[in-house]
Order: sequence, then structure tokens, then C-alpha cells
Amino acid sequence: MISFLPDAVRQGLEEARKAALKRKDRLSVQDGDDSYRIRRFWDGGFALDLEGSERLRGHVDIYDGPKHLYTCLVVSSVDEKDERVFEFKWATPVASGPAADFVRPDFVPAGLIGR
Repeated sequence: MISFLPDAVRQGLEEARKAALKRKDRLSVQDGDDSYRIRRFWDGGFALDLEGSERLRGHVDIYDGPKHLYTCLVVSSVDEKDERVFEFKWATPVASGPAADFVRPDFVPAGLIGR
């Protein structure tokens, strides 16, 4: 269907798609001091823009704005059309609090009334 459109219209649609991706996604991957915006994210990997991204390998962190979501081990990357697709070996969610070394009860009162 898109092959029947004039080149100017096709370019405009592609630019609008890229602008919409930049507005709605705040996910980014950080490798040391370098940060790259994530275009797509799924269980086994993520995709970045081909322009302005380098081949990542090893330990990286994934953020949603300022919130740290995952720490990942990137093992491979492939260039497809206008994006660079990365796969990771594991992605561990970042905990919001310290790990408990005891069993927490199911019911915890909000507060205790003193005598």
C-alpha cells in the first residue's frame, strides 16, 4: 500500500513515525557515560536508531526517564533497515528496596495503638 504513495508523502510519514516514537518513549540504555534512546523493547532485547548509536556489548542499564528499570548483559547486535537490534542474555529488574533475609508476614498493621 505504501509503495503507491509519492516519495514526498512517504518521507513525511516516516518522519512523523520517528517523531511519534521519540515523544512517547522515554526508555533509554546507558553504557558508561553514553546514553541512547530505545525505539523498541521486548523480552529478549531492544532496538536503537542506526544513526548515532554504536555497537553495545557487555553490561548496560535500562532507564525509564530517571527510574532505573533493568541491568542487562548485551551479547549481540544486528543492523536491520534503519535500526540496530540488540539481544541480551539476561535482564535483571532493579529492586526498589533492600533484599529481606527473613520471611515477611502476609498481614502487616499500618500502625500500633499504644496503651
